[in-house]
Amino acid sequence: MSGLEIERKFLVRKGDAYKRAAFASSHIQQGYIRCENATVRIRLRDDKAFLTIKGHSMDGGLSRYEFEKEITPTEASNLLKLCSGGLIDKRRWLVKSGSHTFEVDEFFGDNAGLVMAEVELENPQEPFEKPDFIGPEVTGDYHFYNKQMLVSPYSEWKSIVPEEYR
Repeated sequence: MSGLEIERKFLVRKGDAYKRAAFASSHIQQGYIRCENATVRIRLRDDKAFLTIKGHSMDGGLSRYEFEKEITPTEASNLLKLCSGGLIDKRRWLVKSGSHTFEVDEFFGDNAGLVMAEVELENPQEPFEKPDFIGPEVTGDYHFYNKQMLVSPYSEWKSIVPEEYR
């Protein structure tokens, strides 16, 4: 897959409402290979693996070019060894809301306690229905970029998040 990725990110209220609403979940481990002009991500998602390259956003984090290719789990394991700064470890819950699917990420390790949701859109103005557990939008806030959370984990800055979302 390649093309323009348009997504919005949100905090998720405390509790397990998103888990009860989910129709599926998967375990994800991902790391990043240093690259000056793009984000290069290696991801293991259950028994599948992906190489993803994302360009920089020109509109505050709402959209950017994305190239993604499925690779073998063995290739991903080998590439993860080249990643710097450790790995992001999370469980992704899929929640249907209207005609969209929200991806709700529950983070572990140094990012434990953070739960964040994303929804992908066809265009920036596309309307969507937010589930009740969705909170404030954090699209474009660098704190909530997975790559940034390896450098500055949630455990170091969670006090900036409103209490009902931590």
